[in-house]
Amino acid sequence: MANFKDIKENSGIHAQVSGSKVGSAGIQAVDSGFIHELARGEIYPDADRLLEIGSSFDPQQLVEESTVVMLSELREVFTEYARLLNGYSENGSRFQEVKIYSVANTAADFMIFRNQIKLLVCNVAHGVVQISFSLHNRNPLSIDGRGQESAALPQSETQELQAQVGPFREVFWTFQNEKVVASQVAKFYFSEFVRVTRDTKKRGTNQLLLDQIKTLLQEKGFDL
Repeated sequence: MANFKDIKENSGIHAQVSGSKVGSAGIQAVDSGFIHELARGEIYPDADRLLEIGSSFDPQQLVEESTVVMLSELREVFTEYARLLNGYSENGSRFQEVKIYSVANTAADFMIFRNQIKLLVCNVAHGVVQISFSLHNRNPLSIDGRGQESAALPQSETQELQAQVGPFREVFWTFQNEKVVASQVAKFYFSEFVRVTRDTKKRGTNQLLLDQIKTLLQEKGFDL
């Protein structure tokens, strides 16, 4: 199984970055939002000094804010993926649709649900977002690309994203100490979730395979 850190961001969902090309240097995607605050301080220096009294760099607050942003971005991408996938289901007649729910009494936690299997995305500790399958009936996820076919899968398997604060007060998210972004994480886990929640119990495996082959041939123009 491929490492989700290595999956390129080709989902078409990109973060909007303020800025544009600057002069002949052609600098692109310049983060210029902070310039507004600097200009306001230039125009109203006394008010700016007053507002800055007592303020300080608080890494804990930065991480808490980034956690909500990360969860919101993950949910946004998951929701778009679910919408696109569900569009192929012909109102549920071909396969069970993927549904997304908020987790009560939380700031931004959410759950993905299909065929009695849940994928929970939750902030379980300061700077930690936990992703866990419930009733997962496949082999354990293999992030490094190597299967674990001989291992028995526990009832609930969890993996974590962790926040880190950089030298310039920026917060970034990591998996196994490597930087990741929401679109990478969502693409990997949504793909895995769809695979493990396919309902194959209603019909025999052979019949299901034949039906799938028949559908694919019909889509290619073969009338069976």
